[in-house]
Amino acid sequence: MPAGRAAAAAARGSGGPQAGRRAGDPFEALGDPNRRAIVELLGAGAPEGRSVGELAALLPISRPAVSRHLRLLKAAGLVVEEPRGTRRLYRLHDEGLAAVRAYLDRVWGDAAARFRLTAENTAIAPRRAGAGGPPDHRDR
Repeated sequence: MPAGRAAAAAARGSGGPQAGRRAGDPFEALGDPNRRAIVELLGAGAPEGRSVGELAALLPISRPAVSRHLRLLKAAGLVVEEPRGTRRLYRLHDEGLAAVRAYLDRVWGDAAARFRLTAENTAIAPRRAGAGGPPDHRDR
């Protein structure tokens, strides 16, 4: 584990290097369908954010479960929490999402660009009239 990540895990008081890495890894955090749903709801919601209760009302999981998922998303740098009176509002963390996007662009950007170029420059062979499937021995 890189020194910075180990230090962050130690500062969080995690149960060891593996627990710290899981809690702070945005891809681990996004590996759960409920957390992805929360990220989608936060992205589509009001810019000031949503409360745990609002999110729980829109999801098939309990408020405590939403709170746990938000804690993991926050530890991964994908969500920020803002106190508003007696409530806490959660919204997407732009910097965390930008870091994920930059990583994906670095890893897949060239491959995606090459694929797009190939797809755009590949002619699609015209089908014969009446051909509904692959040719068989009767087509000869």
